[in-house]
Amino acid sequence: MNVGTKRKKQIQFRYYEIPQGEPCLALLGEAWVRRYGDGVDCLHFHNYMEIGFCYDGRGVVILDEEAVPYQGDMFTIIPKNYPHNTDSENFSYSKWEYLFVDVEELLQDVYHENKMFADELASIINNRAWAAEVSRSPEAGGLIRNIMEEMRYKKELYAESVRGMLLSLFIHIARMNQKPSGRVKKQSVGVSQMTVALHYIGKHYAENLTIGDLAAVSHMSETNFRRVFQKAMNMTPSDYLNLVRVQGACEYMKKSTDSMEMVAEKCGFQSVSTFNRNFKKVLGMTPYQWKIHPENYEAKLLNYNISAYRGW
Repeated sequence: MNVGTKRKKQIQFRYYEIPQGEPCLALLGEAWVRRYGDGVDCLHFHNYMEIGFCYDGRGVVILDEEAVPYQGDMFTIIPKNYPHNTDSENFSYSKWEYLFVDVEELLQDVYHENKMFADELASIINNRAWAAEVSRSPEAGGLIRNIMEEMRYKKELYAESVRGMLLSLFIHIARMNQKPSGRVKKQSVGVSQMTVALHYIGKHYAENLTIGDLAAVSHMSETNFRRVFQKAMNMTPSDYLNLVRVQGACEYMKKSTDSMEMVAEKCGFQSVSTFNRNFKKVLGMTPYQWKIHPENYEAKLLNYNISAYRGW
């Protein structure tokens, strides 16, 4: 793909799940030597921060509406809910590896006695997307490579090592985001309007949210918000909200033995019947079936519709 090529406005939501007890999800190895962007004509975003490292190849990383050239020995740091994509040059092969990280959870765990500071730090870390050469930020590049090596070989105490290095990386990212230097991309006004709503849903999905609330935080009329959201996401705001609530319910059920009534209440559903109906619509089974079925313990969300996908 050539730099500056226009894309369709549709955006895909690609959901990942970090395995129980793991510090992050690592996508490593030869499976990630591929023709990036082949057959894909839209941007996507994730429910976790994506950290990528390019070992070889050329192309562009699309960050929101800007195409940034990439080559070997570069890394990307892309916050959750940030539209992006990767396109190899002339459909050639590129070698990347990826980490998906729950920034908020790790910071809340580390700074559990100061949750306000954890929230403020997460906001700074998630403020920008980066595509940078390792030579311009060797500390960040080195940390990313070391984390990937720990996740590749999983030696004794690897999880503790990775968590420590992730915290160091987060602090470095926060410092990077407070400086004007480097290849950095803030979101455009149009995309950021939608992203504000996505972030708001992620933080407040357990509350009694209305479409009017989401339109208000996006500084749009409710009618215009519905139209823009549907056009960009190819799903309604209500469908996306329920998708996030189901995702939250899965996470909650893995960590508790509460009744389904309690799970429904904790995840924003007004009744158990509403919870069951939406859960089955997304996952094709009831919450109880998901809970007791062993192979679903680490299950990923099934395809919800044309714009919501399991990760690669």
